[in-house]
Amino acid sequence: MSNLSALPVRRARVACVARPSRLALQALLLPAALLLWLAPAREAAAQRPIEYATIDSLRHIQSVEPRLGPPGTTVEIYTENLPPQAKIHVGIGAMRAGFEALGEGEQQMWGEVSATVRVPGYATWERPLVFIIFNGIFSPIGISDPFHVTNEDGMVQRTGRITDEGMGCVTLRDKDEYMYALNGDLEGLKPGDEVVVEGAISLEGPCGEADSIAVVRWKPAEGGR
Repeated sequence: MSNLSALPVRRARVACVARPSRLALQALLLPAALLLWLAPAREAAAQRPIEYATIDSLRHIQSVEPRLGPPGTTVEIYTENLPPQAKIHVGIGAMRAGFEALGEGEQQMWGEVSATVRVPGYATWERPLVFIIFNGIFSPIGISDPFHVTNEDGMVQRTGRITDEGMGCVTLRDKDEYMYALNGDLEGLKPGDEVVVEGAISLEGPCGEADSIAVVRWKPAEGGR
C-alpha cells in the first residue's frame, strides 16, 4: 500500500508532523478485539509489534467533518473527551486491519485534541475508513465514526448481507458489520442474501442512525446466495 509520508497534516491544536508508515487493509470490523498494525518511523517504515485493544476501551471521537468524500478530502477532527496524555498520535485505517500513523502532538490544557488531515489518495470506495487517536506508546484511546470514501460520482460500493433489523426498512451489514439502510430498486432482495450494492451515500436515512445508500445497481456477491 502507499505510505503517507507526503500526506500534508496542517497544524491545528495538535501540532502534527507527517510520519511515514504502512497501511494494510486486510480484515473485518467490530470484533471482540481490534487488531492494530502500526509501523511509524521518521526515516523508514519500521514495524512495531501487533497491539490489541477492546472496542469498549476506545472513546468516541466527537467530531469528524466531513464524513464522506473522495480521496484527498480534507477532514477536521476534534474531540475533548479523551484521558489526559503527554503526547498523542493521529491515524487512519480500517478496523481489524492496519492503521497509518499521520502525525503526533499534545492535548491542550482542557484536553482538547484537534487536527486537520487529508484522506489518502489510495483510499477506495469499497470500504469505509476510521480515524483513530493513540497515546504516546501507540495504545488506541479514541476512534471515529466511519468516513465513507466516494468515487468521482459520489457513490460507494459495499459488499455484505441483507438483514432484518426489525426497523421497517431494508438493511445491509457490510463486511465490517456496519449497517446501512437501502433504498431504490431493491426488488428480489431478502434477508440472508449476499450482495454487492453501489449507490450514493447519505448520513441521514429512514433507519435511525444508520447511514443510507440510494442503490443504483446491485448484484449477488461472488460465492454468495
